[in-house]
Amino acid sequence: MTMQPADHFSDDNTRFMPPADLFSADDIRFMQRALELAARGLYTTTPNPRVGCVIVRNGAVIAEGWHERAGGLHAEAHALAQASANGIDVRGATVYVTLEPCSHHGRTPPCADALVTAGVAEVVVACGDSNPLVAGQGLARLQAAGIRTRSGLMEAQARELNIGFFSRMQRDLPWVRMKAAISLDGFVALPSGESQWITSEAARADGHHWRARACAILTGIGTVKADNPQLTVRGVDTPRQPMRVIVDSKLEIDLTARVLDGWTLIAHAVPGLEPRSPGIDIRHAPTALQLKADALRERGVELLYVPQAETVAPARTKVDLPALMRLLASRGMNEIHVEAGGKLNGSLIREDCVDELLLYQAPRLLGQGQPFAALPAASGLDATWNWKRHSIETLGEDVRMLLRRE
Repeated sequence: MTMQPADHFSDDNTRFMPPADLFSADDIRFMQRALELAARGLYTTTPNPRVGCVIVRNGAVIAEGWHERAGGLHAEAHALAQASANGIDVRGATVYVTLEPCSHHGRTPPCADALVTAGVAEVVVACGDSNPLVAGQGLARLQAAGIRTRSGLMEAQARELNIGFFSRMQRDLPWVRMKAAISLDGFVALPSGESQWITSEAARADGHHWRARACAILTGIGTVKADNPQLTVRGVDTPRQPMRVIVDSKLEIDLTARVLDGWTLIAHAVPGLEPRSPGIDIRHAPTALQLKADALRERGVELLYVPQAETVAPARTKVDLPALMRLLASRGMNEIHVEAGGKLNGSLIREDCVDELLLYQAPRLLGQGQPFAALPAASGLDATWNWKRHSIETLGEDVRMLLRRE
């Protein structure tokens, strides 16, 4: 399966988008504040989007809120609750919100209904919600109640903040970001495997912020065997650790691996490892793999069977990576952060499973070493894997590049 590039994302709510000249400098200022509020949920809202809300009357902010975590108040409800707690009447006010107000009952009531009940006069929205349960219905409900709506203000920034959510809603796939620390000549380690540290402390600290925003950190069994990593977020003020996903087709992981000390899922391709009932018929003794699977589950590890890719020879065991991504999306995973070895990185790129490269490049040459992605030689320049530079930033002596598929 070829994953659809993010550039092909579309918004079905274009009928709600007026010309850009309908937005004033004040509109931009208040929406910028709403985006700042939304970013406060960067590490906590999964699987929900990050949303901020500002309520304004006569050019002054009278209440504001943001979505803090799934199951908690949505941004609009948070702002309305703040206004109520302060004895502020919001009737006739203008609301700036970074995502179309929801129109369905989930764990919380519809925000569109709450705004109608509150009697606001206008709602300015950064972008429509691609969730099929909303998808224009929130704005339509506001309009039916006589509330003026405008949409499209700072849409690119709002979509960027929720790039994984839109990916899951529109492609049924998470947004997959692959991180690597590389030398000037593109290596992640010396031939011996030594890699600590190619890049600076500033680059490593920045990488933990990208880990923190992800729903899951994904690596392969090769990295677990070689480095015994924790794959945790460190040095970032976050109440949540992302899930760790280990691609381990033959269930080779050691029971003492440090990565198992936390919320971990192992994607494997070994059939017949379903949880067994306590009573075991001694005539059918469990296999070593079944015993290992039992021991992993006792540690709280989840095992996820992923069928083998059809293109793999029967003698090999290999997880179907595109199928794994679809399964992770079905579990509400918006952003997947990959920190793996060259073999798995190469497979993910070859199988069109990577949307974005997060590369930290140090100003040093290794001469020889291990590439960050093991890819076959291209037959020509027109057959290479091409990427577009999305952003570039200096971190001390290192450079951080964010690249997206062309």
